[in-house]
Amino acid sequence: MIRAERQEDQTFIDTVIQSGQAHILDWWAELSASSKQKLLDQIRQIDFEQVKYFQKLLKKKSDHRTLPHMEPVDYIALPQDESSRRSRDEAKEIGERAIRSGRTGVFTVAGGQGTRLGYNGPKGSFPCSPVSNKSLFELQAERILATGEAYGVTIPWTIMTSPINDETTRSFFEKNNHFGLKSKDVLFACQRMLPALDKNGKLILNDKDHIAMSPNGHGGTFLAMRDGGVLDDADRRGVDILSYYQVDNVLIHVIDPVFIGYHIQAEAQMSSKMLKKHDPNEKVGHFGRVDGKLRVIEYSDMTEEDMKAQNPDGSLKYGAGSIGIHLISIDFVKEELRGGLTLPYHVAHKKIPILQTDGTVYEPESPNGYKFETFVFDALTDTKASVILEIRREEEFSPIKNREGSDSPATAKRDLNNYFGSWLEAAGYKIGRDSNGNVKIDIEIHPLYARTKEAFVNKVPKQLEITQQMVFNPDSE
Repeated sequence: MIRAERQEDQTFIDTVIQSGQAHILDWWAELSASSKQKLLDQIRQIDFEQVKYFQKLLKKKSDHRTLPHMEPVDYIALPQDESSRRSRDEAKEIGERAIRSGRTGVFTVAGGQGTRLGYNGPKGSFPCSPVSNKSLFELQAERILATGEAYGVTIPWTIMTSPINDETTRSFFEKNNHFGLKSKDVLFACQRMLPALDKNGKLILNDKDHIAMSPNGHGGTFLAMRDGGVLDDADRRGVDILSYYQVDNVLIHVIDPVFIGYHIQAEAQMSSKMLKKHDPNEKVGHFGRVDGKLRVIEYSDMTEEDMKAQNPDGSLKYGAGSIGIHLISIDFVKEELRGGLTLPYHVAHKKIPILQTDGTVYEPESPNGYKFETFVFDALTDTKASVILEIRREEEFSPIKNREGSDSPATAKRDLNNYFGSWLEAAGYKIGRDSNGNVKIDIEIHPLYARTKEAFVNKVPKQLEITQQMVFNPDSE
């Protein structure tokens, strides 16, 4: 019989045993007092009724299925004529008024480590710019700072961390003096963790005093906003719209007045940006309607027939790719939380280090357990009004996810060079491109030098020597 010194702790131990998870206490007798406390602290965080629900999910888990009544979605396409350009200009004006009045804030999902990149640290601290090797966080801080200066307003920035990287992320910002932003305008909200299970629905130990846990997915955003005081801070500041994105996108437009304007015009609760999938097998979710409800359907949930379905003109029927960029109204977050926040849980088959009976930790070569997470885009189903805005991939979307190949540091630097190279070309300069159309030189343009292509064209000197590395900082001539 396992006994704890305090009755409160004994209650938790009894709950573990009654829930059929007594194996996580197998090493209790040889644990030090501090290790026992560490394990008990984790046990306190676990909702064992929720674990039972996860066990049921595992039993119901199935492979690809056809979603009923799935239909494509309407979206605001890239401007093609004078009418659509006027509409865009009107939206931009509305969005700019909202920004100037202090209605907008930024919310960045940054709870992951850079393990897939072979990087030891929060992914947001990963160095990625072509010349100066600035981190993702620094690039985004510069854009927030420049946007605030352009509109004469303070734009608060919330970074959602996880227990995995919360301390190191905060330290990174402190070490770098918050990249020129005031510390009171940079908030941190830590998302919650959920336990992983093996194929039999048992909790997984990855050390004698540690249960395998993982962040609750980007669907943990709403809870983190409440837990981290983000909603209260927004109310104090008069912020009612948050620009939401994931930290790994090097081309992110942190505050987009056009997007904000369309969102306000539609009186939308939550809006999204989309791009056209470049091929049927691109691994992004896509927007669709199921039983009339707006959804993002994961590519893994689609049949091959749906993935390849075409319109009469040959374009993909389900080609509206979801890229994790949203606008979320504060009132909508509060409404979702008041309703009990019923985002569905998604099950992911993952490789999870596991403690073996001999006390050693085994690193599996193939998936051996299941993690559970929620996705923020599932909240779209609850919206009464929502805008989907098409963007140009080459201008707004280049994520860093893999060590090499697609969506890697190499492709991110390529895309940054191409993006800023197009600015130089718009200013009348001829720069070299390779056979694939990629810019041959490395270019960085600080947003305090020029925030937009138009501003750059008007500011850059008319006579400029093109070199292998071009850096335009605020103090550049």
